[in-house]
Amino acid sequence: MTHKKTILLVDDHTLFREGLKAIICRNPLYEVVGETGRGDAALQMARALRPDLALVDISLPDQSGIEAALQLKKALPKTAVMMVTMHSKVDYIVSAFKAGATGFVTKDSAPERLLQAIDIVLKGEYFLDSAVSQKVVQRLAGTRANPKSMTDAGYETLTPREQEIFAFLAEGQSLKHIGDRLFISPKTVENHRSSIMRKLGIHSSVELVRYAAKVGIIDLDLWKE
Repeated sequence: MTHKKTILLVDDHTLFREGLKAIICRNPLYEVVGETGRGDAALQMARALRPDLALVDISLPDQSGIEAALQLKKALPKTAVMMVTMHSKVDYIVSAFKAGATGFVTKDSAPERLLQAIDIVLKGEYFLDSAVSQKVVQRLAGTRANPKSMTDAGYETLTPREQEIFAFLAEGQSLKHIGDRLFISPKTVENHRSSIMRKLGIHSSVELVRYAAKVGIIDLDLWKE
């Protein structure tokens, strides 16, 4: 009998985890053996279950998914880690691979793409989503052509969730739209927005957009008619 590859899901959105399980179950050689929405619980479960692969989101309520990936790899070097996230910022991708992840897929990828990524990572190879790859190349090309600071000390104080919401706010997205995208309430988004502006010392939406342009989150030239 062929040994099934075991997978641990680490994502704080229950509905998304259910979707992942449904996709993974399409391959009879894969088995989801555990799931959690927290980084600390992920480490405990991984030690107990020793999965072949952990699929980890970057935004977790108790810690960064990148930190969780680092801890998982330190505790269980043989467990492969792949990030499945809404983030596609170059800094996150670099940090994820430095932490020991060998795969990076965005949540809007096709189910077949996710299964392909799992197969490749379980073989011990690296996988970077093609959509992300294009963004990485575009960002690197843009950085060479028009160098700018990607981050600064203030931006680095934001949690991964705050950085995610910051990017949506900089694009002019409404609190309701952001909440719908992230499966959280508009009130929670507003609380994050207040925390972001306090940490960055900004007081208006205009200042927020300017700050986003300064750290390379958005390009103001793209907004011009």
